[in-house]
Amino acid sequence: MTRRTVTRMTSLAVLAGVAVALLLVSHVSLRAATDPWNSSQTVQPADLLKELSKPKPAPTIVFVGFKRLYTSGHIQGAQYHGTAGNEESLQELKTWASSLPRSANLVIYCGCCPMDRCPNLRPAFTALHELGFTKLRVLLLPTDFAVDWADQGYPFDKGQ
Repeated sequence: MTRRTVTRMTSLAVLAGVAVALLLVSHVSLRAATDPWNSSQTVQPADLLKELSKPKPAPTIVFVGFKRLYTSGHIQGAQYHGTAGNEESLQELKTWASSLPRSANLVIYCGCCPMDRCPNLRPAFTALHELGFTKLRVLLLPTDFAVDWADQGYPFDKGQ
């Protein structure tokens, strides 16, 4: 290869890398723009674990994903009140939540798949937010429950 060919190939590789980076950044920006929560309405797994170990009242943790996944493994003490991705089960969640004080400290999570594709978190957050909950947060599990919680050695239960 000539020096000119190598220079052209290097330039093309750099351009391709920049194009891929721009696509990734635009996808992340678009996803963040469509999330109904803001960063103050989220909690990282390690931070939630710290909260759960403190003597003050712990947040109520609600699993909003598929029942099959809940029985396979869920955060210790998490409650299940329906799969938020379908209207009938979302109504179960709303009915349960309607009896709670609007100042209740709620953390919702799913973990069925990567968060940007989760069919359950956004409907659950929107429904609970519209009911007026002021201390509502989403547990950030970017990949899924297994990778971002269980594989980290954080405590979880199986079964009902």
